[in-house]
Amino acid sequence: MGIFQTNSLPDNILQQIKKKKLVSRYLLLIIALFISALSFNLLFFPTKIVAGGTSGLSILTEHLFGWNPSIFIFIISAILLLLSFLFLGIEKTSGTVVATFLYPFFVNFTANLADYIRLDTSDLVLVSIFGGLISGITGGILFKIGFSSGGLNIISQLLYKYKHISISKSNFVINGIIVIVGGIYFGWTMVMYAVIVIYINSLMIDKVLLGVSQNKAFYIITSEEQEVKQYIIEKLKHSVTVFDVKGGYMEKKRKVLMAVVPTKEYFQLTEGIKLLDPNAFFVVMDAYQVEGGA
Repeated sequence: MGIFQTNSLPDNILQQIKKKKLVSRYLLLIIALFISALSFNLLFFPTKIVAGGTSGLSILTEHLFGWNPSIFIFIISAILLLLSFLFLGIEKTSGTVVATFLYPFFVNFTANLADYIRLDTSDLVLVSIFGGLISGITGGILFKIGFSSGGLNIISQLLYKYKHISISKSNFVINGIIVIVGGIYFGWTMVMYAVIVIYINSLMIDKVLLGVSQNKAFYIITSEEQEVKQYIIEKLKHSVTVFDVKGGYMEKKRKVLMAVVPTKEYFQLTEGIKLLDPNAFFVVMDAYQVEGGA
């Protein structure tokens, strides 16, 4: 059957998902971690841009105590991995194991490559932009293929489980503290560059995960239901789904037409709706992934 019944879900459905495209996923994981480590050594470490995470902490500890960044990242990540196993369970932890060991190794390995790849890091705005782009792309790839970099994000997961503090809020606070401490030691101007990195990083993660929207989903309430439906089906050659809904204020029963069209046909559909029913109410949303259907 195409749809699982509540009482017929396979017990090993998560294991089945994790086994899909295993070789290609691990290959992408290795490439993403390598590029991330190279970016750290070429862009962030030389400029002392502390943009949060264990990598940002390693820049601080190297400056304050002379600790090797790769060793520090490994120790902190390993401790957090152990805590994750103990308190979050193997299901939540399994996706971070490889990154915990491989990322510090790549940080150590690519530290030597930085001696041969010479980059002019005097333009910190350019460094921040490219650093944010690379970290966002690699981070988005990890999430998209079902892995995680682990690290300080594990603390956020623990806070969510035991203190019910949202992961996004705790991540913001933890990384904010690291960025501010970086500003204390490297100057407050560096905080502004770190904010650029963090902002671009978050944008790129979303873009990698969701892609660029090539379709628009229309939700339409109109008194000219048949005409609008006929226009979409016969003229634009797209299917329409009809929902029965009830208004929250007047509690009046209405129908909602839902149609997904390519972005290039956005104008034709919006103007067609307005022409057929100037009083129509409709909402347009990005549809990042469209699959199936007749």
